[in-house]
Amino acid sequence: MQNLSPRLAVAADLPVASPASQPSGHAAHPAWLRLKDAVEALRPLQSKDGSIDLAAVQRQTVDPLVDTVLTAVAELAPLFPHDAEYLTAVQADLRKWADTGYREPDFLDSLLAFHPAAQRSDGLEHLVLFPMYTQNGNPNRNLEAVLLQVVWPEWLAELERTRFDNPMFVPITFTDFTAGYDTNSAVLFPETVAVRKAPERFTWGGIFCDREAARFRAVSASAVAQLGLEIPADAEELLTDQERAQQTFVLWDLVHDRTHSHGDLPFDPFMIKQRSPFWMYGLEELRCDLTAFKEAVRLEAEGYPQGRDVQYAILFDRLFRFPVSGDRVRNYDGMGGQLLFAYLHKHDALRWRDNRLSIDWDRVAEVTNQLCGEIETLYRDGIDRPKTAHWIAAYQLVSRYLTPHPASTWAKGPEALPLDITDGKALNKALCDAVVPDEFPLSMFYEALSKKLSGVIAATTGITGAGLTGVAA
Repeated sequence: MQNLSPRLAVAADLPVASPASQPSGHAAHPAWLRLKDAVEALRPLQSKDGSIDLAAVQRQTVDPLVDTVLTAVAELAPLFPHDAEYLTAVQADLRKWADTGYREPDFLDSLLAFHPAAQRSDGLEHLVLFPMYTQNGNPNRNLEAVLLQVVWPEWLAELERTRFDNPMFVPITFTDFTAGYDTNSAVLFPETVAVRKAPERFTWGGIFCDREAARFRAVSASAVAQLGLEIPADAEELLTDQERAQQTFVLWDLVHDRTHSHGDLPFDPFMIKQRSPFWMYGLEELRCDLTAFKEAVRLEAEGYPQGRDVQYAILFDRLFRFPVSGDRVRNYDGMGGQLLFAYLHKHDALRWRDNRLSIDWDRVAEVTNQLCGEIETLYRDGIDRPKTAHWIAAYQLVSRYLTPHPASTWAKGPEALPLDITDGKALNKALCDAVVPDEFPLSMFYEALSKKLSGVIAATTGITGAGLTGVAA
């Protein structure tokens, strides 16, 4: 590929913009501001499960705050007529919570009344209020309030109708939020809400493409500059364009999300319900991303400009951000990023020489799709294997490209594993317990890259893309 651009320049003091700093529209509405203040005042009063201990907190402190939330929701509700049933149910659930003496909250009724996937319309706004934890954010079930907008351009709607059916997928952007989302969380999932019992099935899942896009732009631009990587001109344009990056992520997320239930699957696609060695989760997430990559190659050939952008986004996010984000305890996304790098490196589609990274842009798609094929073969063969044999085969695939921890029991081969345990549940536990927390440590390349990128990755906490600067040609 020609037209390689020079390195991007990245400002050292990359700012993280919060929508709360310059409120406008519904975010500037007095009722919303009162709602936010009341929720933030309730936060330190709540326990981990969302309850409030009235033996430690006076009720006359709590009741006025909840009343403020109630009146604010009632005042804002006419702005969201499409959510009338839900917002009415939220108020009822708040009152029921107060009536219990603020025991562990139960917002099942309002959760069942919220149906954002049933009305996917570009720019449609929602007011969301739930006691919930935020993935990659706040682990406690605090009351959280979010103003958001749906992203559903016609080209995406057409692809979903004709090729990538995914009726539960809802791409969204932040308008404003309370402290639980001033974090790394980029999802709004119903399973995080405090309820008396889990619904029989969930009908929607929201992903904040603006946070994903802004984080991608900041980290990728820094990595490109730090590593001396020459990138195609259209890749540079992607890294400098927030709206274009958001459109990229809605397509990536659409295909990734549906892939969890498509293909030759030897197991329940919702692996969170199972206990498995963490590389199984890493391979599943990587399979979904590489499937999105493969589909993006096809879309590019058909004339969709977003297809090429998705390929860049998957490569850069997986190669640069994933391996060096989070801790090293069962970091399955980090492992998947390391695996992609090692695979490209071993097949000479990526090189690290003279302290500069280079990518063979003419071969990288072919080699990436080759890795996808290896994982698909693993899955297809796994249908005919017992679970233990499938775990071992998956480990062997990963360890062909990544070096295991020197103290690893798994690396010694099946003969070192406690395979004499006859009880299936006990065997599964023993095999998982034998996994080293950092089974596949960072390579020397990634140890160095982690030090270079740690600052910019930390700075993306709470990022939304509003007012994002510091990434320029």
